[in-house]
Amino acid sequence: MKNLLYSFLNLFWGLEENSDREIGKPERILVVRQHNQLGDLLACVSIFRAIKEKYPSTEVSVIVSPANKNALHKNKFIDELFVFDKNKLLSFSYLKSLLRFLRKNYDLAVVPVTVSISFTSNLLCRIANAKIRIGPNSLNGKMNVSAFLFDRRINLDWRKYPDANVSDFSLDILRPFGITTDNFSSDISYDEKDELEAKEFIQSFERKQGKVIGLHVGAGKPPNRWSYENFISLINLLEAGYQPLIYLTGSSDDVELIDAILRGIIPETKLFLNKEIPEVAALIAQSDLFITNDTGIMHVAGTTSTPQISIFGPTNPFNWAPIGKQKHFIRHSDLINDVTVDEVFSLCKTLLSKE
Repeated sequence: MKNLLYSFLNLFWGLEENSDREIGKPERILVVRQHNQLGDLLACVSIFRAIKEKYPSTEVSVIVSPANKNALHKNKFIDELFVFDKNKLLSFSYLKSLLRFLRKNYDLAVVPVTVSISFTSNLLCRIANAKIRIGPNSLNGKMNVSAFLFDRRINLDWRKYPDANVSDFSLDILRPFGITTDNFSSDISYDEKDELEAKEFIQSFERKQGKVIGLHVGAGKPPNRWSYENFISLINLLEAGYQPLIYLTGSSDDVELIDAILRGIIPETKLFLNKEIPEVAALIAQSDLFITNDTGIMHVAGTTSTPQISIFGPTNPFNWAPIGKQKHFIRHSDLINDVTVDEVFSLCKTLLSKE
């Protein structure tokens, strides 16, 4: 059925490949980024920045998933955001609004890629009213079977630079067209309301003075979770050494894990759960240190200037760890618990002593 669908689309919607890498001066650009997890999405901020650096007056529109919309809805590099929700496609009013968004006069539409190719994203790009459509021709040597939906096709290959950071690699889709940047840091924009909520949260601690230290103890993938026993030991060491103001971020999915940690720790520890991404970023930005597993919130913390320790297991930190000053990671093997409490605490002491 898939082959039949691709053949049908190629027959009626297939585009002739154009090897020209000149794109003029686009005034409106559409970026389709609806299929990625939070970390992948935030890594794509380098693309939005690169576009704005190259074409400051260009209007950048982005299609994003419902789960990740809050990571971008205040982003300073984006002019318009549309949430693509597959569950609403049977709604006439929603479908009408989607088509209205896609049928604007875009000079350029692009589908960035990190670790997988999305047929849905490719199709949305083809439906869009764009003069030029840029997308992946292949990824790591595997051909994109729907590459015919693009007229400008780019081969993407992690194997050339296996330790490249994802924020750098994601730009390879636009580099052939002269769109790039030297700044690979991510960005989450938040406002005064978010900052005020973070300040009030910190002021709510019974202990009124001390280093503000946040920890994210959960992760969507179990192999990426440092054990709760390790977090208990680390928090108790931080309490003994610094008497800090400690908080945990997370969602309802982390409650069982968080409860286990709360039962084993000494200090007052507050919870910052089920918050919007800009709110979390604002709180981390007002903290002295943030410690996290390899998960989405790691990338949120990475957008701030707060010193950060990211604990890694199976994934390559050179690919996925946040970039920037005071951003540190620890990894020994695919087993995240090979990272010891003592070495994390030792790095904590180093970072906290720098202030």
